[in-house]
Amino acid sequence: MDLSTLGEAMKSTVPWVRTAGIEFKEVTATRVVTVLPDDPANHNHVGGAHAAVAFGLAETASGAVVLASFSEQLARATPLVKRSEIDYKKVAMGDLTAEAVLGRPAEEIVAELDNGTRPEFPVHVTIRNAEDVPTAEVTVTWTLRPNR
Repeated sequence: MDLSTLGEAMKSTVPWVRTAGIEFKEVTATRVVTVLPDDPANHNHVGGAHAAVAFGLAETASGAVVLASFSEQLARATPLVKRSEIDYKKVAMGDLTAEAVLGRPAEEIVAELDNGTRPEFPVHVTIRNAEDVPTAEVTVTWTLRPNR
């Protein structure tokens, strides 16, 4: 997969990504940065981004880094979320940025898959507001399920 077109591919295959207006600012094999522009339609009762919207941004960024890291494995394995944990730090006001970083070397994960193991691995995501202040820390644990 061409990393420069990963954002467009996600927008076409995951309708919510397009509907939410998520932008892909940086995409590498180990790090993805996404932005969600502020929209009053996404606000909660205190005027910030609703928790579900902030989580959706983080999960989208984590999925993008998984696709960027393991696109060559998609013919033999399907990436799936196993679990997620989010620690809200502050009300998320304004435009939000989510930075997702692969938590283990991709080579280790592929080696586990090669050895017949269903690997699990974390993607760490930091959500920041327009002032670059962290508003949430998220860990999304993914697996690569071998295709049958």
